[in-house]
Amino acid sequence: MFDDSSSRIAADLRDWIAKAPPGAQLPSTRALVTRYAAGPVTVQKALRILTTQGLVESRPGVGTFVRTVRDTRAHDYGWQTAALGTPRNPSGRRFTALQTVANDRIALHSGYPDRELLPERLVRGAFARAARSDATVNRPPSSGLPDLQAWFATELAAVTPAGVMAPAPSDVVIFPGSQSGLGTAFQALVGPGRPLLVESPTYWGAILAANRAGVQVVPVPSSAEGPRPEDLALAFDRTGARAFYAQPHFANPTGAQWQPERAAGVLEVVRAHGAFLIEDDWAHDFGIDTVPIPLATRDDGGHVVYLRSLTKSVSPSVRIAAVVARGPARERILADARAESMYVSGLLQAVALDVVTQPGWRTHTRGLGRRLATRRDLLISAVRAHLPQARLDVVPRGGLNLWVRLPDPTDLTRLVRDCEDDGVVIAPGDEWFPAEPTGAYLRLNYSGPNPGAFPEGTRIISRALARQAQ
Repeated sequence: MFDDSSSRIAADLRDWIAKAPPGAQLPSTRALVTRYAAGPVTVQKALRILTTQGLVESRPGVGTFVRTVRDTRAHDYGWQTAALGTPRNPSGRRFTALQTVANDRIALHSGYPDRELLPERLVRGAFARAARSDATVNRPPSSGLPDLQAWFATELAAVTPAGVMAPAPSDVVIFPGSQSGLGTAFQALVGPGRPLLVESPTYWGAILAANRAGVQVVPVPSSAEGPRPEDLALAFDRTGARAFYAQPHFANPTGAQWQPERAAGVLEVVRAHGAFLIEDDWAHDFGIDTVPIPLATRDDGGHVVYLRSLTKSVSPSVRIAAVVARGPARERILADARAESMYVSGLLQAVALDVVTQPGWRTHTRGLGRRLATRRDLLISAVRAHLPQARLDVVPRGGLNLWVRLPDPTDLTRLVRDCEDDGVVIAPGDEWFPAEPTGAYLRLNYSGPNPGAFPEGTRIISRALARQAQ
């Protein structure tokens, strides 16, 4: 490939490299041209030969160097075991909903909507406008951009009944996603070692946030109508807890929605015990045949601490959420938020505000319910037709998931593994229980990609279950 002069120069330089220390710099091209009385092109060809052979490496703008050959040996990080001590979360649990999979898999596990369900045009336009604004260089207030605080407060005020004082923009604290808001709320309102009541089953991210905050999670049984007020009152009395975390609308994972009388009873118990209800309204934008009215609209005494996220409905890249709290609770939450991250990216706040104030946002959310209904009904039909072993107790009126009960002897670990081997990724229900699971469940997501594969996905799950029964 190279002429004799290039090969001769390369051979001579190989002898020099053999005696040089790793990292030594070769003479410049100009110096080599002079040394070998050759043209620059010939010298460059010789250097390319050496590079191809792995003997030298070029650093643009700096020069050519003898390649450093690094030793290959086993890692030894044993010393870290003593330095780190016992982990705060001993389980080291990995949650299936965070798993990313290849696009040739049937993904029924994710907690995020498919790209085609997002307002992509609005998001792209918002990023373009925000990039030209002062949001790229300004530091926002710790509590959030005032206009975004006002938007969250106004959304609640629009459905607050007469006789109840609506929240003010100053009651809103902006967070970089709901997970951050949950962790801060648990830390500020409960604290390490103190009990926190939660529905069972409940959102795995809340369990994770509680573990990180050192909070003691206490499960309260909850059905399709919500937790029974008498069970909640008993848990408050028994534990001395002063906070209850719940998802009154389209709960993750069950899809349950509290009935109005049940919600009123829960709120009465919370007030009677001088406690907080941390209301997670994660699926506010995902109503299918009903519009969720937050419990926060029924309370102006500071008992309800309201969490509202835009991450799932706007874009996973726009991690913006708000916590609405009143009185000293709000000040404690803000103080913890400042200590954790000081402030939230002004650019992302500007993007979120731009999206939700565009006329196209309401058009998008109105159409989103119809599209989710189509997917939900398709998955329900597939489960009923091809997965006779499963029982579906709740047809969710919103949200992103179905919660299906499997036969009690089901080995979920084996089922997940066998389904993945056959190209289907599913989420085992035990990840949503704060204590021991009360049965064998799967959470199946109907908002993921390729809904046309739902029938095949349920067939594969059914065949894997049948193999266990043999």
